[in-house]
Amino acid sequence: MLKFIVIGVALFLVYKLFMGDKKKREMEKTETTKKRAASGEMAKDPICGTYVEKDGSIRVKEGEKVHVFCSYECRDKYLKQLEATTVNEETE
Repeated sequence: MLKFIVIGVALFLVYKLFMGDKKKREMEKTETTKKRAASGEMAKDPICGTYVEKDGSIRVKEGEKVHVFCSYECRDKYLKQLEATTVNEETE
Protein backbone atom coordinates (compact mmCIF):
# COMPACT_ATOMS: atom_id res chain seq x y z
CA MET A 1 0.00 0.00 0.00
CA LEU A 2 2.82 2.41 0.86
CA LYS A 3 4.39 1.60 -2.50
CA PHE A 4 1.29 2.94 -4.35
CA ILE A 5 1.26 6.12 -2.30
CA VAL A 6 4.95 6.78 -3.02
CA ILE A 7 4.43 6.14 -6.76
CA GLY A 8 1.37 8.40 -6.77
CA VAL A 9 3.23 11.22 -5.05
CA ALA A 10 6.18 10.81 -7.44
CA LEU A 11 3.89 10.95 -10.48
CA PHE A 12 2.14 14.01 -9.09
CA LEU A 13 5.47 15.79 -8.56
CA VAL A 14 6.63 14.96 -12.09
CA TYR A 15 3.30 16.23 -13.47
CA LYS A 16 3.56 19.50 -11.52
CA LEU A 17 7.18 19.93 -12.64
CA PHE A 18 6.28 19.68 -16.34
CA MET A 19 3.10 21.75 -16.08
CA GLY A 20 4.90 24.49 -14.19
CA ASP A 21 7.59 24.57 -16.87
CA LYS A 22 4.95 24.79 -19.60
CA LYS A 23 3.24 27.73 -17.90
CA LYS A 24 6.57 29.48 -17.48
CA ARG A 25 7.37 29.10 -21.19
CA GLU A 26 3.93 30.43 -22.16
CA MET A 27 4.38 33.47 -19.91
CA GLU A 28 7.86 34.15 -21.35
CA LYS A 29 6.48 33.88 -24.89
CA THR A 30 3.69 36.34 -24.06
CA GLU A 31 6.16 38.80 -22.54
CA THR A 32 8.45 38.52 -25.57
CA THR A 33 5.53 39.18 -27.91
CA LYS A 34 4.51 42.25 -25.89
CA LYS A 35 8.07 43.62 -25.94
CA ARG A 36 8.40 43.07 -29.70
CA ALA A 37 5.02 44.70 -30.34
CA ALA A 38 6.02 47.72 -28.24
CA SER A 39 9.34 48.06 -30.06
CA GLY A 40 7.63 48.09 -33.46
CA GLU A 41 8.91 44.71 -34.66
CA MET A 42 5.39 43.34 -34.82
CA ALA A 43 2.12 44.63 -36.25
CA LYS A 44 -1.44 43.98 -35.15
CA ASP A 45 -3.72 42.04 -37.51
CA PRO A 46 -6.66 44.41 -38.18
CA ILE A 47 -9.21 41.58 -38.19
CA CYS A 48 -8.40 39.30 -35.24
CA GLY A 49 -5.93 41.45 -33.30
CA THR A 50 -3.10 38.90 -33.30
CA TYR A 51 0.42 40.32 -33.38
CA VAL A 52 2.44 39.15 -36.38
CA GLU A 53 5.89 39.88 -37.81
CA LYS A 54 5.96 43.23 -39.61
CA ASP A 55 7.67 41.60 -42.56
CA GLY A 56 5.14 38.73 -42.72
CA SER A 57 4.24 37.25 -46.07
CA ILE A 58 0.47 37.89 -45.96
CA ARG A 59 0.02 41.58 -46.74
CA VAL A 60 -2.38 44.03 -48.33
CA LYS A 61 -1.28 47.48 -49.42
CA GLU A 62 -3.98 50.12 -49.13
CA GLY A 63 -2.66 53.44 -50.39
CA GLU A 64 0.46 54.17 -48.36
CA LYS A 65 -0.48 51.80 -45.52
CA VAL A 66 0.52 48.13 -45.51
CA HIS A 67 -1.60 45.74 -43.45
CA VAL A 68 -0.07 42.46 -42.28
CA PHE A 69 -2.27 39.44 -41.50
CA CYS A 70 -1.86 36.26 -39.47
CA SER A 71 -3.69 34.08 -42.02
CA TYR A 72 -5.22 34.11 -45.47
CA GLU A 73 -8.61 33.84 -43.81
CA CYS A 74 -8.13 37.17 -42.01
CA ARG A 75 -6.80 38.76 -45.19
CA ASP A 76 -9.85 37.61 -47.15
CA LYS A 77 -12.21 38.98 -44.48
CA TYR A 78 -10.41 42.32 -44.63
CA LEU A 79 -10.61 42.43 -48.43
CA LYS A 80 -14.36 41.71 -48.29
CA GLN A 81 -14.83 44.54 -45.76
CA LEU A 82 -12.74 46.86 -47.91
CA GLU A 83 -14.72 45.94 -51.01
CA ALA A 84 -18.03 46.49 -49.20
CA THR A 85 -17.01 49.96 -48.00
CA THR A 86 -15.76 50.86 -51.48
CA VAL A 87 -19.06 49.79 -53.06
CA ASN A 88 -21.03 51.77 -50.44
CA GLU A 89 -18.97 54.91 -51.08
CA GLU A 90 -19.48 54.62 -54.85
CA THR A 91 -23.27 54.32 -54.53
CA GLU A 92 -23.56 57.47 -52.40
